[in-house]
Amino acid sequence: MRSIVLLLTALLLSQRLYCWGFFAHEKINAYAIYLLPPEMLIFYKPAAQYLKTHATDPDKRRYVLKNEGPRHFIDLDQYGNYPFTELPRSWEAAVEKYGEDSLLQHGILPWRVQELLNRLTGAFKNRNQGAILRLSADLGHYIGDAHVPLHTSSNHNGQKTNQHGIHGFWESRLPELLADKEWDFYLEKARYMSQPAEMIWKIILESAAAVDSVLGQEAALSNSFSSDQKYAFEWRNQALIRQYSTQFSQRYNALLGGMVERRMRQSVQAVADYWYTAWINAGQPDLRKIRAASAADSMLYTLDTLSFYWRNQPVKGKSCD
Repeated sequence: MRSIVLLLTALLLSQRLYCWGFFAHEKINAYAIYLLPPEMLIFYKPAAQYLKTHATDPDKRRYVLKNEGPRHFIDLDQYGNYPFTELPRSWEAAVEKYGEDSLLQHGILPWRVQELLNRLTGAFKNRNQGAILRLSADLGHYIGDAHVPLHTSSNHNGQKTNQHGIHGFWESRLPELLADKEWDFYLEKARYMSQPAEMIWKIILESAAAVDSVLGQEAALSNSFSSDQKYAFEWRNQALIRQYSTQFSQRYNALLGGMVERRMRQSVQAVADYWYTAWINAGQPDLRKIRAASAADSMLYTLDTLSFYWRNQPVKGKSCD
């Protein structure tokens, strides 16, 4: 009986533990800091722990705010075929054509990135240290989401193709298994973007172009693995959880040709580029004169409150389950 209870517990825990990609989001924000110029690094480096810890706040807010979910994805396949020219790139034109309710139903990720870039620029102009940190952490999260192929598809967790769990497999299991041991995060210095709106759409379309490979390679590989080879049970945080096996994960990563590493690297670069662009557009304020705020000064919701809802409440809207 005890073994059955452990098995059921593991099956339940596995869905939440590898669904969100917390590991990757934290790494992306942390690595992006070190691509910034010294004039920004003097402010961002002391706040590294804050930016890492709060990289996952937007995901936790999905358990609190009903309208948070659509900010994390965009179902481009609901707008015709690649490159989805039926969908206007500007928010105003898209609302005029489809209506805001319809856009929210299918996700607003690229417009959320543009909104936060503008707000971060305003925070720099106002020398608002708390807002700079909070918006930087949030912006990093959404940019990371934009680099995940399944964040651009209505088949976001393989539910339409009997591949349930593939979302977390791609964006969480593979980075946790390989990022620290095998992947390279030496990147270019932060670059100014003259057309940041065009850049986020470029990122989104690159993700959409990879959806078929993400799904197709996993489906093909699954045909050569039995269930007991594809999955394994591992102890994590004092709980036994069901994971994709190391062997299956490594084979999948190889079949993708380094896609996950490449998209994670591109996420780091893009986060630094967007932070840097906001600072430049704000007139390059002297960040030495802005005190790095503590976490308590800078949160929309306290970390404790967000963590409570994340652990105890169902997600509001689309989830990875």
